[in-house]
Amino acid sequence: MLRIGCHLSSAKGFLAMGKEAVGIGANTFQFFTRNPRGGRAKALDTEDIAAYLAFAEEHGIAQILAHAPYTLNSCAKDEGLRQFAYDTMCDDLARLGHFPNAMYNFHPGSHVKQGAKAGIAYLAEMLDRINEKGFQATILLETMAGKGTEIGRSFEELRAIIDRVADSSRIGVCMDTCHVFDGGYDIVNHLDQVLEEFEAVLGLSRLKAMHLNDSMNPLGSHKDRHAKIGEGNIGLGAFGAIVIHPKLRELPFFLETPNDLAGYQKEIALLRQIAEAGQEGKAKEEKSS
Repeated sequence: MLRIGCHLSSAKGFLAMGKEAVGIGANTFQFFTRNPRGGRAKALDTEDIAAYLAFAEEHGIAQILAHAPYTLNSCAKDEGLRQFAYDTMCDDLARLGHFPNAMYNFHPGSHVKQGAKAGIAYLAEMLDRINEKGFQATILLETMAGKGTEIGRSFEELRAIIDRVADSSRIGVCMDTCHVFDGGYDIVNHLDQVLEEFEAVLGLSRLKAMHLNDSMNPLGSHKDRHAKIGEGNIGLGAFGAIVIHPKLRELPFFLETPNDLAGYQKEIALLRQIAEAGQEGKAKEEKSS
């Protein structure tokens, strides 16, 4: 079964998010760990968490994705900014200890005024320090579009981060379709070749989740402007190919399109329909052969 959901507001707690997800046909979801433009997180409500976990088990929500706030910059030249990123991530990961199989996604950061090599070194150093804490959640580096001085604009930059981490066994990658397309990877016409490149550089075993977002901009624009599924330059056909691809279809998919809940519900239903049709077609092919 397709594992698909969208980004939900955590304002009303985890049980509310679980109910919203099920209400729109989702079986997973993503949420910000705290205000995406701030640094303070709400106190944990253990009763809400317990109620959510019971609800999630009943409704088949097996894995969720937490997204770090945008304010973190683990690659910053300023030591205080790097310490803020470390402290925030440690707090987030400690909180995620309440959720079995949770994953934690973050933007690698920007190497302003120092170059990518130095930024990557700072980021890897921080990940080493975090690993020493023994957190259980898998940490995901997100593929980026390559705006300005962003780290993570290529598979090679992500590989360079991972190679510098002493123990990278709990570090994976979240591929954002808008970001990789804007970054120059042609997932519309050459999806298989892009996945072959990912395998060669990073290994597909590192790919743990996908953000499904169409792009308002053309291939290689490096601009990162999300569009609704089928309404951008990636197009519905490419998303259909992604959700039924044998190397991707078992991954959890998360929509970050510019939508309200009703819009997400339509996109989830559409992609489920495509995935189910693809499975039926494959079954018929196997039967006839």
